[in-house]
Amino acid sequence: MQNTILALDLGTTTGWALMTRDSSITSGTESFKPHRFEGGGMRFLRFKRWLTEIKQTSDSIDAVYFEEVRRHLGVDAAHAYGGFMAHLTAWCEHHQIPYQGIPVGTIKKHATGKGNASKDEMIAAVRNLGHSPADDNEADALALLDYARKLEV
Repeated sequence: MQNTILALDLGTTTGWALMTRDSSITSGTESFKPHRFEGGGMRFLRFKRWLTEIKQTSDSIDAVYFEEVRRHLGVDAAHAYGGFMAHLTAWCEHHQIPYQGIPVGTIKKHATGKGNASKDEMIAAVRNLGHSPADDNEADALALLDYARKLEV
C-alpha cells in the first residue's frame, strides 16, 4: 500500500496534487489571493485551514513535498512564498508529517529531461503522464508528485 503524498507548488495560486493510499491522484489549484478588506495574514490562515481540510478528507497525509524556489522575479512573490513555506512547515511539524522541499530544476529535469524547461514544456510533460492540468501551477504539482512517488519507493 502506498503512502498518501501531498505535492505543492506554493504561491498565491497554489498548485496541488494528492496521491492517496489506493494510488488515486487528484489535483488542482487553490487561490490565496488577498481579499480586499482582510489583513495581510488572512491568506496564510486560509492556507492552513485548506491544508487541514485536505488532511481530513484524505484520512491522513504521510508526506508533503513542496517546490523549493531559490530565486524570485519580484519581492512580493518572494515574501508570499516565504509566508506559505513558513506556514506549511509549521503545520507539518504540528501534525508530525514529514516534509521536503525539492528544487525547481530537479523537478523540471525529472519531468522534461532539462532543468530549465518552460511552463509549456512542463504542461506537455505532465499531459504525457496522462493528466490534464488546468495551468502550470497544477502541472508543477503533478510533476513533483511523480518525482516524490519515485522517492518513496
